[in-house]
Amino acid sequence: MALYLIKDLDDDYHSYHAKIGVWQVTESEAELRALSSIPSDELEEISYIKSESLRKQKLAVRALLDAIFEEKVYLSHHDNGKPYLENNATNISITHTDKYVAVIINDNDEVGIDCESLDRDFSAVEKKALSEDEIDDLDDEKRNEQLAIYWCAKEAVYKKLSQYNVDFAEQIEISDFRMRTEGELEATFINKDGYEEELELQYITFDRHVLVWVVA
Repeated sequence: MALYLIKDLDDDYHSYHAKIGVWQVTESEAELRALSSIPSDELEEISYIKSESLRKQKLAVRALLDAIFEEKVYLSHHDNGKPYLENNATNISITHTDKYVAVIINDNDEVGIDCESLDRDFSAVEKKALSEDEIDDLDDEKRNEQLAIYWCAKEAVYKKLSQYNVDFAEQIEISDFRMRTEGELEATFINKDGYEEELELQYITFDRHVLVWVVA
């Protein structure tokens, strides 16, 4: 069983009960099937996926949900791809890479989470998703790692708010930060009507990966 991390994120100030879980995908596909109590219709849907790596990621998500929840939960997705639990009111967000899958749950509020391998080249993110101020804040020595955090943070905000046609460079602004093994981030989401929402995020780095989540 490759349960890597379970972390409670309870916060009395913001009145939320949240939790993140991370699973390291080390098992074979057969082992993951045996580990997870996956409903037959969901298993059939996964069997149609051509990529073995993606099938394993989906199965690992199910194994992780089994580790987090005491009761069996049924995972489904809205038309826009946002995940939800059919038999549980808890809000959920999911992310996966080849090596890790992670979920975040929150009893009260919508959530967002994203994970990426730091061995990827994130140079395209600079032009695709960053504002001029964010580009100015980049540190040449840690440029790729910072770009990875920017990308994950904006993805997490996007997943939490679940809006269509979001311009990452114009609508999601991440305040200047310095690269650490873990830390906090502040984000501003600018709605198309000009209304601004302030959001708080946290991140950790581990095994050449970065994980960013937003709950408030």
